[in-house]
Amino acid sequence: MIREIITYPTPPSVEYSTDVRVFNDEISSIIQDLMDTIGENSLDGLAAFQIGYMYNIIVIKKGDGSFLELINPRLLNTSGKITTIEKTAYFPGLSAKVIRHDKISVIYEDRELKQHSLRAEGEFSVLLQRKIDYTFGSSFINKLSGDEKKRFETKLEFGSDIAISESCPTEFNRDKILKIINIIMAIMLALLVYSLFISEIERLGSLWSYQLNTSFVVLGLNILYFFYAQYEGRKYTSCTSCQIGNIIGTTVISLSKLTLLMLVSYFIIG
Repeated sequence: MIREIITYPTPPSVEYSTDVRVFNDEISSIIQDLMDTIGENSLDGLAAFQIGYMYNIIVIKKGDGSFLELINPRLLNTSGKITTIEKTAYFPGLSAKVIRHDKISVIYEDRELKQHSLRAEGEFSVLLQRKIDYTFGSSFINKLSGDEKKRFETKLEFGSDIAISESCPTEFNRDKILKIINIIMAIMLALLVYSLFISEIERLGSLWSYQLNTSFVVLGLNILYFFYAQYEGRKYTSCTSCQIGNIIGTTVISLSKLTLLMLVSYFIIG
């Protein structure tokens, strides 16, 4: 039977799973439920904990479509380290950077409660470690470093991996457009000051023509900045609201400076 997978923020149903002492119809039914739920959700594996059962049982879907049943699994030996980007059904849609053992040895029992062992490395090793974590009522959040845990908690708050796309940066590509705008207006201001020392009508006319044409360029750059900044801001959903206010405010200030500069230029040069 297909079971509902426990997801955050529903707390774990148990803190520690209970070892299977007798294989009976109940245990057989749990294993079948795990297989059905894995197939329905296209997963690589599940622990009984994840569908609300207290027993220490893990089922893994192998590459050929068959299933590996691990009853009472335990980590025996570990070696090496590997950093992975992991996702888990408990936190749907979210991922985190986790440091795991690269190679492991696991002991487990079959349906007849006979003991077996296996060795795993790489992705298979990580998958087994993740599922064994669940037998202790845990998930990868308890394996995260301090900084990664803070990032993941922000993802939880916003319910999205994109929220940390990573968190809101302090510098954006749109700042380059703003820098060009400021440089051009600084040149326009310098020419305005320069015009105070010119008396020739023809030269003043040329300066006014330059100021007027340049003002259209600055206006166009402000429009470009406004729309590109919004496009760029949508990449960082964790700070979208504050960015919108900043974009609007920056554009209004820039246009106000341009308007004031052109008014003064008109009365002095024009």
